[in-house]
Amino acid sequence: MTANAQPVVHVVDDDDAVRRSLVSLLEEVGIPVATFPSAEAFLQALRDDSRGCILLDVRMPGMSGLQLQLLLRERGVSLPTIILTGHADVPMAVSAMSAGAAGFVEKPFHPQALLDRIHDCLEADARQAALQAERRQAAHSLACLSGREQEVLRELVKGKPSKLIASALGISEKTVDVHRSNLMRKTGTRSVAELVRLWFLIHPIDEQTDRPSASRAPQ
Repeated sequence: MTANAQPVVHVVDDDDAVRRSLVSLLEEVGIPVATFPSAEAFLQALRDDSRGCILLDVRMPGMSGLQLQLLLRERGVSLPTIILTGHADVPMAVSAMSAGAAGFVEKPFHPQALLDRIHDCLEADARQAALQAERRQAAHSLACLSGREQEVLRELVKGKPSKLIASALGISEKTVDVHRSNLMRKTGTRSVAELVRLWFLIHPIDEQTDRPSASRAPQ
């Protein structure tokens, strides 16, 4: 997903009248919209950098909304999804939510209530896009580090002070401090705390075998 991709509300519904109604509603408030008469048509148009959210009818000929939602989850597509459903299809909509949908709206929907949901989803998508951009920048910064600098950083992430890092790596404490200074210069960070945050953008805490000490913050 690229930062330059325009957020769009992707309407996936086999009902022409519903699609026209949603286009009218969204265009009236200036929200870009694209419509698809089937899940298959949406999948053909979906791009890796697609942004925004999905309004998805739960019951359609061919691939259902639930089947599409499950497929999107398998593919790692993170676009927030709002399920559009008739009253009889509420159990199916709940199943779609368990597959990752952000919520569901019953037809006939209240325009403002739907718009509120859409705005929430677009904001969530914007936050996710910003986080992904930050992770890409963090990955680029860490890739520029030397092997020794990465070793020092891994020890800093564990909460170790320079003295213990020096002992662990077999180098002098002064050399550790030089590496710390180079780490901050190369990554554009101003403190060890920022360095640690940069590390965890790329290495989530649940992936760590050695976690930072809770009793000692990096100095």
